[in-house]
Amino acid sequence: MNIILGSHSPRRRELLEGLDISFQTVDIDCDETYPADLKAGDIPLFLARRKAEAYSELLGADDLLITADTIVWHEGKMLGKPQDLDEARQMLRSLSGKTHQVYTGVCLTTPADQRSFVCKTDVEFDWLTDRQIDYYVDNYRPLDKAGAYGIQEWIGYVGVKAIHGSYFNVMGLPIQRLAKTIDEMQ
Repeated sequence: MNIILGSHSPRRRELLEGLDISFQTVDIDCDETYPADLKAGDIPLFLARRKAEAYSELLGADDLLITADTIVWHEGKMLGKPQDLDEARQMLRSLSGKTHQVYTGVCLTTPADQRSFVCKTDVEFDWLTDRQIDYYVDNYRPLDKAGAYGIQEWIGYVGVKAIHGSYFNVMGLPIQRLAKTIDEMQ
């Protein structure tokens, strides 16, 4: 199979490279709005499927397209990518000392088959000081990350107290579950 990762995320590319399989990447631009009644894991699953639909007509007979979307769910609402550094600080303050969920929806599409799943990970943050939040926001790139943080970065080292579920899911791709699904589709 020719595996195609429909994502411009460097973290997703890095994780897929860890499977030691060859793949190519394509950027998929599509409308990322979703119905207002969707909650939690239904949101990234809907968006992963929408991304697949935007590219599926271009698939060749031996192609397998992987699309994904990740969100942070906290206190009954979605935290997406922050619009600016002030919003990033606000998001990190709201996560401080609390547990939130990270959901990634994944869709695998061939011309003959489509399978999708959602993975959930609970992430517990320790209390973060304003100094820690300012340091992270000023020295890292939180604007391209759901919830304004990357667990694999400095904030994960000092702020993440515990996780229950897939660490790689929090990075943006539940790689173990993805590998299993790829094997099932070959």
